[in-house]
Amino acid sequence: MTLKIDTICALATAIGQSGIGVVRVSGPLSKVISKKILQTELKPRHAFYGAFYDNEGNTIDKGVAIYFPGPNSYSGEDVVEFQGHGGMSVMRKLLEIALFLGARLSEPGEFSKRAFLNGKIDLVQAEAVQDLIQSSSEESALSAVRSLTGEFSEKINHLLAELTSLRVFVEATIDFSDEEIDFLESHQVSTKLKNLKDLLKNILESANQGAILRDGLHVAIAGKPNAGKSSLLNALTKQPSAIVTDIAGTTRDVLKETIHIDGMPLHIIDTAGLHNSDDIIEQEGIKRAYTEINNADVVLLVFDTKDNSPDFSILPDLVKNKPVICIRNKIDLSNARSEVRKLGNQLEVSLSAKNGDGVDILRKTLAEFAGLNSDGEGVFLARKRHIESIDQTLIYINSALEQLEGGASELVAEDLRQAGMSLGQITGEFSSDDLLGEIFSSFCIGK
Repeated sequence: MTLKIDTICALATAIGQSGIGVVRVSGPLSKVISKKILQTELKPRHAFYGAFYDNEGNTIDKGVAIYFPGPNSYSGEDVVEFQGHGGMSVMRKLLEIALFLGARLSEPGEFSKRAFLNGKIDLVQAEAVQDLIQSSSEESALSAVRSLTGEFSEKINHLLAELTSLRVFVEATIDFSDEEIDFLESHQVSTKLKNLKDLLKNILESANQGAILRDGLHVAIAGKPNAGKSSLLNALTKQPSAIVTDIAGTTRDVLKETIHIDGMPLHIIDTAGLHNSDDIIEQEGIKRAYTEINNADVVLLVFDTKDNSPDFSILPDLVKNKPVICIRNKIDLSNARSEVRKLGNQLEVSLSAKNGDGVDILRKTLAEFAGLNSDGEGVFLARKRHIESIDQTLIYINSALEQLEGGASELVAEDLRQAGMSLGQITGEFSSDDLLGEIFSSFCIGK
C-alpha cells in the first residue's frame, strides 16, 4: 500500500460550544501551516501560547499550539495541534486557513489509519481507540484500554509466532519423507498444536465476553397480551418507559431501551402481545414483534403464573434454535416466591414485574447467560471480525491435527499457513485495502 503524503486537518473535539476546541493537522506541511498561523517557529513538544492569525494577519483567537515532529507523533508524521476556544466560528476559521495553506479535510479515522500504516499501532489498537471513545461503561472502557495498550495484540502475536515456528518446522521435515512422521511425533507437534488450540479457545472466550461488553446483549420480551411484558420493561429500566394498563394489547409497536448490567449494555425490546388478531394495527405490531424476536440474542417469554406454563407455540419458527428464558410473572397474585430454576434445558425465572420482586434475579441470570466475569479481569473489547478470525484459525488447526494423524505433512504445513493468515488478520499482519477501508470508515472525523 502506498502511503499518502498529503497533509490532512480536522476538528479533533466535538462539534459545538465548549471551553476548548482542538484542530489537528498531520503531514509534511504541518510545520509550514503552523508558522503561517502563529507567525513563529514552534519548538518540538513545547506548548506555545500566543495569537492565531488569518491569511491577512488578523488575530482570530489566542490559544496553545504544540508541534510533534514525526515519527514521534500519534500518526507517525509531523503533527500540530491548535488548542483554541471551542466556538464553532473560531474552529471553522482555523480549518479554513489550514485548507488555504495546502491541507485537506481528513477522512473518518484517517489519523489512526496513518498511525497504523506508519507502524505506530496495529489494527487492534486502532480499533481500541474508537472503542474507548464510544465506551458507555467503566468496564468497557477498561477493556478497551487493555486492547489499546497492546494486551490483546501481545497474545495474538505470541500465538502467531508459535504457529509460524511450527509451520517452518513441519515444512523442514518434508524433505525427509521416510522419517518425517516419526520425526514429527518425536518433537511432539501434535501436543504443541493441541496446546495452541487450548490457548486460542481461552482467547476466544475473552473475546466473546469483550464483544458483549462492546455491543451488548439484545433481549426481546415476548408473550401473550396482558402477560406483563411492558411492566417487565419498566421494572428492568426502572422508569415508566412503556404504558401499562389492565387493557390487553396496550403495546402495539416496538419499544427499545438500553440499561447496563455489570457494565454490559442490555438492549431491551418490548414487543406487542402475540396472538391471532383481525385488527390491522395489531397485525403489524405482531409482525414487527416477530422481526425483533428473530434478531434478538435471547428471548424472555413472559407468561402469567396462573397459566402454569409458557406457550411456546406463539413464538415464530425461527426462534426454535434461539435461547429462551421463561418468565413466570405476577407471582404477587399467587404468593409464590421469586427464584430461578432449570427445567430440562430451559431456565425459568419467577418474579413480579409489578412490585419488582425477583427482577434482580433476572438481571443476574442475564449476566450469567452472557458469560460475563464479575471482575472482567483479562477481558478486552473485541469485534465480530476478531471472533471470526479466531474461529477460522481453530478450523485450520483442527484440520492440521487430522492431517497429522493421516501422515500428510504437506497438508499440515498448508493448514498451519492458512491458520497464521487468519490469525494475522486480527492485528493487521495480513490485511487487505478493503478491510482497512471498512474498519476506519466507522471512526469519527479527527481521529
